[in-house]
Amino acid sequence: MSSDEVWMLAGMVVVTFGIRYGLFAVADRIRLAPWLEVSLKFIPPAVLTAITVPAVLLPNGEWQVSFANSYLVAALVSLAAGLVTRNLLVTIAMGLAAFFVHRYFF
Repeated sequence: MSSDEVWMLAGMVVVTFGIRYGLFAVADRIRLAPWLEVSLKFIPPAVLTAITVPAVLLPNGEWQVSFANSYLVAALVSLAAGLVTRNLLVTIAMGLAAFFVHRYFF
């Protein structure tokens, strides 16, 4: 590794640590508006939806909304398992099993 790469790596560490430390250092002193705190709770589901829906419905870059789509079948089985069992491990296992069974046997 050259000295330029070491300095670049050190700079990235300083910037990344500085941004995060700065926010954590003042986190207990800043109070957000109640409506903003409520709104922030919707960010994780929105991001997860934005990541998974295109992966499930556009697996090859084209719309594939049929039961020939292994990703869609696995997503539907996972949804059903999650609603019925409320157990994350069972939901993941059922989704993976459905995906591989559908992919290799249908």
